[in-house]
Amino acid sequence: QVQLVESGGGFVQSGGSLRLSCAASGSPAMMKIMTMGWYRQAPGKPRELIASITHDGIADYVDLVRGRFTISRDSPKNTVYLQMNSLKPEDTAIYYCNARILTQNFWGQGTQVTVSS
Repeated sequence: QVQLVESGGGFVQSGGSLRLSCAASGSPAMMKIMTMGWYRQAPGKPRELIASITHDGIADYVDLVRGRFTISRDSPKNTVYLQMNSLKPEDTAIYYCNARILTQNFWGQGTQVTVSS
């Protein structure tokens, strides 16, 4: 089992920045094969994958956040980050950390990000 603990959500003004953190529990062997991702879900919308990073550091982004958000991974600390810059009100959502090992998925508790105009 993998447990994910998120932090860093909150309220921010439009144009501001936040950094989300997700600490993952698990063995070193599990970390080596774990793909991490950040999802978000706005009211009335499906949960959306916005960024992911593989165990070997390959990152990908959805177009809406590319250039503004950066996902990174600190493998020794078993932690993944989402640096969010130039935040917009439309970024307001619950953000979820996700870990995938083969076909298994694990989720964080979700953290609210609210961007005011």
